[in-house]
Amino acid sequence: MNYIELLNKYKIIKQLSYIQFFAYFGAWFSNVAIYSMLVDFDASSFLVSCVVAMNFLPAILLSPISGSLVDRLPVGKLMIGLLSIELMMTISFFTIQSIDDIYFLMVFLFIRMGSASMFFTTEMTLLPKLVKDEALAKANEIHSIIWSFTFTVGMAVGGVVVHYLGTKIAFLIDICFFIVAIFILFNIKFDVVYTKSQENIFYDIKDGLSYLFKNKRLFHYILLHSSVGLTSFDALVTLLADYNYKYIIAVPLSIGITNGIRALALMVGPFIISNWVDRSRLFYLFIFQGLAILLWAILQYDFYIALVGVFITGLVTTTLWSYSYAMLQEEVDSKYLGRVLSYNEMIFMLSNIITTMFIGFGAKFMSLSLVTVVLAVLFFIVAYYYRRVFLWKKI
Repeated sequence: MNYIELLNKYKIIKQLSYIQFFAYFGAWFSNVAIYSMLVDFDASSFLVSCVVAMNFLPAILLSPISGSLVDRLPVGKLMIGLLSIELMMTISFFTIQSIDDIYFLMVFLFIRMGSASMFFTTEMTLLPKLVKDEALAKANEIHSIIWSFTFTVGMAVGGVVVHYLGTKIAFLIDICFFIVAIFILFNIKFDVVYTKSQENIFYDIKDGLSYLFKNKRLFHYILLHSSVGLTSFDALVTLLADYNYKYIIAVPLSIGITNGIRALALMVGPFIISNWVDRSRLFYLFIFQGLAILLWAILQYDFYIALVGVFITGLVTTTLWSYSYAMLQEEVDSKYLGRVLSYNEMIFMLSNIITTMFIGFGAKFMSLSLVTVVLAVLFFIVAYYYRRVFLWKKI
């Protein structure tokens, strides 16, 4: 089954894909605007890392509650409510005027990304209830491709919009896309059985944790998926634009083009790799990811040459993310999907935030190229872990 056949067979997957497109597309305009504002405000590398971390921190702190809510609330109403919160927080970005407002920015980002994280968990809990096996892996890949495409166009065009029209226009575009996504969501009928929980939410949290600890093999799947968080390069791209490239090209354009090139690779990669990858070959993708990041580190001395390394770095990331996620989804009982996937999101985002903070602190003591080399080496360690646990032990 190819992507077109999947979308034609499952109408709801097609509708959810439209929502993902509009919701994600608008968000990347905000990211370029926010990162550009930080540079304009002359924010330190630590503050840049803190703001970027707000994209990931909510999933870590809110996952026990969000997973239980996903498992106990009607999916349609929950998704509409979450998108509405994202919309309101995006409107709040208009109030950010100077470095003195940066802590309000962090609060707005925290709330928006908390809603986005729960929205994502809701979607990924829904997919295994709609499709199975190969179709599930393909549905995950479609989600990743849409994310990558909107990241590509959103970041690239967003950089141009911010450079020529300013951050306020970027926020306005973001708002418009959220409104379209909410409108589409109102017209979807979810044919999924909803069983109202008879227990309180604290029992659901305890029950979910008990299930997770009784099935310890799930921790290996969660840890494997979280390793993809080592590719959280937002802070690195922003610091490279500020430290290395701002005398060559405008900061918003540098951020937009770099992220756009990488995301183009994230989108193209699955079309090349997805039909080739299986459990035994996944090991080689982790090795390739490490080598690609190493190449990028070597090429970072020149903005334009570095784009080659950025592109190669993104080629296998989407497949690593979608395949490892499908492996986890297939191991979890349907009743516990929301809670387990929420905890998975927590660990994945923790990996992102540790990577982001390492980049921020590392930039104070070593070159950005050396910081990138460390991330490459970590992927070689992950490859060894995958071969030892998943191939040799065959969990």
